[in-house]
Parts: sequence; C-alpha cells; structure tokens
Amino acid sequence: MEIEADLPEEGKDRTLNRLVAMTVVILSVFMAVANIKDDNLVQAMQLAKSNAIDTWSEYQATKTKAHIVDTARTEMALIAGPKPSPAAVVALATMDKEAAKYAAEAPELKAKAQADDAQYDALNTHDDQFDMSDALISIAISLAAVAALAETRWLLFTAWGFGAFGLVMGIAGFAGWMIHPDALANFLS
Repeated sequence: MEIEADLPEEGKDRTLNRLVAMTVVILSVFMAVANIKDDNLVQAMQLAKSNAIDTWSEYQATKTKAHIVDTARTEMALIAGPKPSPAAVVALATMDKEAAKYAAEAPELKAKAQADDAQYDALNTHDDQFDMSDALISIAISLAAVAALAETRWLLFTAWGFGAFGLVMGIAGFAGWMIHPDALANFLS
C-alpha cells in the first residue's frame, strides 16, 4: 500500500490550491458573518409583519366599532324622535363621542399599519440581498473546490466572479444599499 502516491510531488506548483484555499476561507468567513446578520434581519421582519397584522386587525376592529356606533346612533335618533328624552340626549352625546374617537383612531392605525408594512418591505429587500449573497458564495465555493480537483484556473476565475457578486450583495445588505437584482430575486422567490 503506497501512501506516498497521494502526496504532492516535489517542486509541483501548488499555487492553484493555495488560491482555492484562500478563496474558500475568505468566502466562508464572510458567509458566516452575513448569516448572523441575515438571521437578525429575519427576526426584525417577523416582528414588523406581526406588528402590521396586529395593527391592521385593530384598524378593522375600530372601523367595525365605528360602524356599529353609527348604526346604533341612527336607530336611537329615529326611536327618540324629534324631541328626545334627557336620557336619549345623553346616550346620543355618548355615541357621538365614541364615533369621534373611532374616526380619529382609524387614520392613525392605518398609517401605523402601512408604516409597519413598509418597514417589512424594506427589510425584505435586504433579506433578499443576503439570500442572494449566500447562494452566490455557495456556488463560488463549489466551483473553487472543483477547480482544485480539476486543476483548472479558469474555473477558479469563474468562482471568483460568483464570489465577487456574492460579496457585493452581502455588503449591500450590511450597508443598506438598494442594490436588488429584481430578475434574480423573482427567480429565487
């Protein structure tokens, strides 16, 4: 059994293997750090979506309560007639206050829910950037591994291309840049 056959020959150029190793290390470390940021981003997205859903539900409930108060007030006014009793006047005034409260709350709730939806969308853009970065860097690492096995420099250069694009997308996610290849995002989603 000869173990020496697997060892590199003396004087053999190992530059390609060194370049592949450095490529894999750099891309792997970047991908690990980006995944931490992406996980935190996904948690913020979940919170924003949860807040939006809660606020839209509250908005709907407010609109429903406003409709109920409006309907009840109309019925009470019809029943009370042209000369309502003092109790009816108090009840009608209370319903007017309720209606005014709901009328004031509804636009505020709608604006808050829309802001939560907008925050979710903004975070989603950056999540897409990290997802694309992860995919591109994974492809780059795979190509680099094959380049080492096949001892092919052009494949390593192709890996660097994918890796560079992955790094740009990851840096865009960290920096908050609005780089978002929609065609790629639509294809991947």
